[in-house]
Amino acid sequence: MPVNPTFPGVYIEEVPSGVRTVVGVATSIGAFVDGFARGPQNVAIRVFGMADFSREFGGLHRDSPGSYAVRQFFENGGSEAHVVRVASPDASAATATLTDGAVGDAGAAAMLTVTAGRQLRGQLFPDPGLWGNNLYLEIDYDCANSETQFNLTISEIVEVGGRRTTARTETFRNLTLAVDTEHSADEVVNNASRLVNVTMVGSPPDRPASSGTLGASLPAAPGAAAATLALTVDAGSGAQSFQVEKPANVGWAQLRPLLEAAIRGVARTAGLAAADRDALAGATVRLLGNGTTATPFRFHVSPGRGGAAALNARLTFGGADVATLGLSGAGSLANDGLYRLGGGADGTMPVADTTLIGDAATKTGLYALEDVDLFNILCIPRAADLSGTAMRAVYSEVIGYAERRRAFALIDIPASVNDLDRALAWLTDNEVLRHRNAAVFFPRTRVPDPLNGNRPRAIGTSGTIAGLFARTDAARGVWKAPAGTEARLRNVDSLDYLLTDPQNGVLNPLGVNCLRTFPIYGTVAWGSRTLEGADALASDWKYIPVRRFTLFLEESLFRGTKWVVFEPNDEPLWAQIRLNLGAFMQSLFRQGAFQGATPRDAYFVKCDAETTTQDDINRGVVNIVVGFAPLKPAEFVIIRIQQMAGQIEA
Repeated sequence: MPVNPTFPGVYIEEVPSGVRTVVGVATSIGAFVDGFARGPQNVAIRVFGMADFSREFGGLHRDSPGSYAVRQFFENGGSEAHVVRVASPDASAATATLTDGAVGDAGAAAMLTVTAGRQLRGQLFPDPGLWGNNLYLEIDYDCANSETQFNLTISEIVEVGGRRTTARTETFRNLTLAVDTEHSADEVVNNASRLVNVTMVGSPPDRPASSGTLGASLPAAPGAAAATLALTVDAGSGAQSFQVEKPANVGWAQLRPLLEAAIRGVARTAGLAAADRDALAGATVRLLGNGTTATPFRFHVSPGRGGAAALNARLTFGGADVATLGLSGAGSLANDGLYRLGGGADGTMPVADTTLIGDAATKTGLYALEDVDLFNILCIPRAADLSGTAMRAVYSEVIGYAERRRAFALIDIPASVNDLDRALAWLTDNEVLRHRNAAVFFPRTRVPDPLNGNRPRAIGTSGTIAGLFARTDAARGVWKAPAGTEARLRNVDSLDYLLTDPQNGVLNPLGVNCLRTFPIYGTVAWGSRTLEGADALASDWKYIPVRRFTLFLEESLFRGTKWVVFEPNDEPLWAQIRLNLGAFMQSLFRQGAFQGATPRDAYFVKCDAETTTQDDINRGVVNIVVGFAPLKPAEFVIIRIQQMAGQIEA
């Protein structure tokens, strides 16, 4: 701030330099829209690799070309993507209603509704799909206040190699159905769970019934003498009795692990069904209460996740049941077994064109990307599987949206386009898609499919090429054509069609980029033209690197000049603009982004009284003119060979 001297001495005033650095934006952030195995609908989620994608969207899915495209994107050099899941209207999210009584009790009152989904940006998003049917819920009362609170454990049980295993688990402790409290179930679970969201139906002091079984009240101590407890297990094939030895001077707390080990040990018994074995092997035993008259000791037993519901195990001590597990047996005071979500369905796949496009007003489908700050490469591989009319509708919307967002769209061709004649026919039928912000590559690629024993699967090229764009940008810069012998396609076994040089010569002048396989080099991208790159169009935006570099400049300058708005519109401002934009362009020149041996030959930044007249100033307008000489790829290398005539010395 200005110094106001009031006494003799030295004053220091900091003077702003006027330097406002323009920072180049990212150039290869991918965006993918498709149906996936799981994930919240119509919301863009950022992923940084296949591990993120698998966790959020379930990984590869046979009916999801987008899932293979995402994998190819990361395999070929991509590092960041925004993924949007869309689903058919007939897809549904798995749900379960937790009551205050046993499962199946018609008279029980609903306490808590649980739905597969999650909260993002303060909004609850359902997560439809069959995956939700693998969610199991466990309620227990081992809480700070065991009379009014409850714990909720959510487990996703999947089958791997013929055995059930827990893929994910979440536990939320000391919950209550009280509204707007620190431990309110909906506040705690919905803000933290990545698997479910809940809706409270009941109110305190009620709470969901405990899962598993709750044994009868126990005396304050089991007795000092050693004793034998009888454990009876009935798994539908006849009751079997086992003994649990209680050492002397052991209390209920010390007896708990012995009881748990005994129940789990029964799982090793021959003749048990797999589901019964899982229920026993994963059984847990808790000791609730504090031994007082108001809160007596009780054993709480839960079966293993994913276990059988018809299993019955009873532990008898002193003629009374002290622990039970299953649907029947004395002392079963609460819900038997585990709650399980149900009703989840994937719905119809492939999804329709209208679902992919979505709605701009409600930010669904493609327009879920409205909440994304920046993306550069847009891929919707699903569109290639639609009918011709539906495909054109989707890709027309995609191209228009990409243009508005200063992004580049990659178009996939249908599986039926697998030779030169069909490629030419497809191009004729889809001339409406020609645009400077889009490109198409031919033929389709064959990649190893982990879901089919790594046998080759033909997929569209968009994910692979998007990854190649990212790799080239990182290694050489966005101004380098993503093509040539360096542009190897990773994780590609072969191509759907092998082109010859003459066939390549037919497609290239029409703006179709060819993929080729050469000895030593392998499979590479052998073209770098936009769909406006046909020779007959003579467009300034013939080449992909020229167009993408221009989009990079536009977005960088757009973001880097926001500080100009509302500044005094006169020569001091214009000088600052020239300084800052010139510094940005000079840094690109030093990286080799432009043609020309000198900055004067490579670029210019003009902002002065000539570009901004007094009339412009009166209207609040400042005009900045930025020019640059783009690098263009050397498509054709011509070598002239000439024999030298014999030299005759005089």
